[in-house]
Order: sequence, then C-alpha cells, then structure tokens
Amino acid sequence: MSPTAQRMPDEAPNPRAVALISIMTPMLNEAEHVESFFGDIAAQDFSGEIEVLVADGGSTDDSVAKLDQAAERTGVAATVLSNPAGWVSHGLNLCIERARGDLIVRLDCHSRYPTDYLRLCARAAEETDALAVGGIVIPQGRTPIERAVACAMDSPFGGIGWMWGGNEEVRRESDTVTYGAFRPEAFRRAGVFDEALHRNQDDEMMLRIRRAGGRVILDPTIKVLYTPRGSYRGAFRQYLQYGLWKVPVMLKHRQVLSARSLAPLAFIGSLAILVPAAVFIPVARIVLVAEVAAYVAGALVFGTRSLIAHGEPLRLLPYVLAVYPTFHIAYGLGMLRGWLRAARGR
Repeated sequence: MSPTAQRMPDEAPNPRAVALISIMTPMLNEAEHVESFFGDIAAQDFSGEIEVLVADGGSTDDSVAKLDQAAERTGVAATVLSNPAGWVSHGLNLCIERARGDLIVRLDCHSRYPTDYLRLCARAAEETDALAVGGIVIPQGRTPIERAVACAMDSPFGGIGWMWGGNEEVRRESDTVTYGAFRPEAFRRAGVFDEALHRNQDDEMMLRIRRAGGRVILDPTIKVLYTPRGSYRGAFRQYLQYGLWKVPVMLKHRQVLSARSLAPLAFIGSLAILVPAAVFIPVARIVLVAEVAAYVAGALVFGTRSLIAHGEPLRLLPYVLAVYPTFHIAYGLGMLRGWLRAARGR
C-alpha cells in the first residue's frame, strides 16, 4: 500500500482530494515522441504534484537517453524502471508498485494531451466515487492515410476507440475507458493488470474493477489526442492483435464483453460461407449481394459523416472506405485465430 493511501484523516481533511498524481507509462522505442510527451506533461495546469514513472521494455533507439534529457529540460520529475519482460501489462504493474499518488494515471508516449487533461481527471475522481475515470479518444492524423484511419476510428461503423455518447458533455457509467485514471484502491480491490494479456489488458482491468463493486466513469470533457497508424498494413496488424487478445479475456471471465466485438467475426464468417455457396445456390447469391450492398452503404454513410465531422475533404472517402474492411477483416481474423488457439489449449 502506498504512503499516500495510508495517510491519517487529520493529514487529509478531504480523503477524495487529489494532491499527487502518479503517471504510469510503458515505453518501447518512443524516441520520436518523448519530447512532445514531456512537453505535454510540463504544460499541464493541474495545481498539485506530478510524478512520472516510465517502464522501459528494452528500447534500442535512445528513448531512455532522450527521455532523461526531456525530463531535465522541462523540469518534470521522472523515474525510468526496467521492464525486462517487455510487455505493457508488466510495465504498468512495475509503475503501480512505485506509485505514491492519490490518482494513478496511465498515459502513452504516442498520444498527445491537452493542458487540462490531468486536472479534469482529478476533478472527475474527486467529484465521483469512481475507482477509474477516463475520457474520449480524438484521433488526429497528418498524412492522408492517418487522417482516413482517424475518420474510420471515429465512427460507430469503425474503430474500437469510438464510444456511445462521446459527443455528450455529460459523465456516465461505462464498461471501459481509454488509458484510465485509477484510485489506488482499484488495484487493492481488483488486483493489478493481467500479465498474461499482451493486448486488451485495459478492458479486462475495467471488468474486474466493476466486478469488485467499483464504478468506471466516462467524462467526455477529458480528451486524448491519438495519432493512428499511417498505413493499411499497420492498421491491419493492430486490429488483428485486438481481435486475437479479446478471446482470452472472454474465456477468463466466461462472458462476451460486448455484442459489437463479435460483429467482425460474424461478418467474415458469413462471407466464408456465402461466397462458395453462391456459386451453386441462387439464394446464397442473393443474400451475399444484399450483405455486401448493406456493408458498402453503411461504409459510405458513416464514412461521409465522419469526414464532414472532421472537416476533411470528401476526396478522402475512398481511403476511408478501404480502412473499414481493413479494421473488420483484421479484427475478425484475429478473433478467429484466438478461438483456434484456445481450442488447441494455447
């Protein structure tokens, strides 16, 4: 238990107040991003103390040296922890062991954070009894492919980062939040991150928190600026991993986390059945055409709406239309692979 969590009542008149924030960040080869990462932390308008704990998974691109330089230049107190396992869950747990904060906030070097990010996380934690709070992801690209991926992510037809009610400025209960700001009590009640999971450890952690009687609150005023993958291949590999590691979480807890997560698997499964069947069965041909037409229509509608919402030109629509099946096929194949691995006892 951290010293902060053990404070006596006379030392902390308001036990819900957040005076010290511990930032936990897993890192691997982020030399390109550490400067902007520490710049964002230094610019935070949170009035309390901040400590930064970075678990390095064996970077080979001078990330650690550049991190030390950036921390010294910005005046941010940072501690680098060695994470020989290399995986995110291991790194997060190393940070949790060392964290002293009233609030433990997970951040990622690859994302950007508005100046009010930590303050709004602290305010949401103070004003609610939630064990975990978080905000919404705003994907922002620079290249045409990044911008197309961002638009595809930011729609109900697309990425896993999209959430219902994300455009509303009202706090609400949520199954999960991106990254997350945790009360230390969350880890005492629900345990730390599952080190057997290489992906989806956040969703699984939130599920255990809720099962332990804790609340997870989404506050849409808290925003994370995320730079998406800059190639179709990169997006495919990312979503393949998301689908693959969703299966161990479902098996561990013996429940489907959301019906939406099964849609890509159902989609590629239906295509695998209908495409060969359509060669011989007229009805299968009709169903296949109807399904593909409905998919294309959905992609056109949601892709166009997302482009307009992001202020992007409609000439990016073909790129967005290519991103959607990249997401869905990769996620579905990843989940299929996950179930096959589970059937083989892996």
